[in-house]
Amino acid sequence: MGVFETIKKRYSCRAYLDKPVKQEKLDQILEAARQAPSAKNLQDWRLVVVTDKKIKQQAADCTNHPHAFGRAGVMIAACSVCNETMRCGQAIAPIDVAIALEHIALMATELGLATCWIGSFDAQQVRQVLGIPKDVAIIELMALGYPEEGKRQTTREPIGSIVCYDKWKF
Repeated sequence: MGVFETIKKRYSCRAYLDKPVKQEKLDQILEAARQAPSAKNLQDWRLVVVTDKKIKQQAADCTNHPHAFGRAGVMIAACSVCNETMRCGQAIAPIDVAIALEHIALMATELGLATCWIGSFDAQQVRQVLGIPKDVAIIELMALGYPEEGKRQTTREPIGSIVCYDKWKF
């Protein structure tokens, strides 16, 4: 499948088969994350990849959809060890981690898996469950696995409402 087809096929899955992800696929997905660009080439992301059913359910219990995300084959806690800011004033950590997670999402889609970005979670509980140190930022969680459902239709804004040229014209 081509890149654009993969991009269009990706969606936020909230229903997974209770089935483990094969290590070969997981290795490919994690390599895609490793190839992500990062500010100053810091490569500051750290991924806690949870496959143990008990620990995965404990992590899922910290989210807004514990039953759905607990069934996913993998739960990833995407963290950063950077507290620097770019010259433009933006924090490096959330941007770098987001790029790596989107590489994961696209590679997973390419391999017939589904993902869901999870921003609704209790960070302190996740920190305790996964033993993440206090000085490490937990940016996002991501569920990853075999989808139980077909692709959900998502709507997108028309290109003219999100793009202008040369100067702000919204």
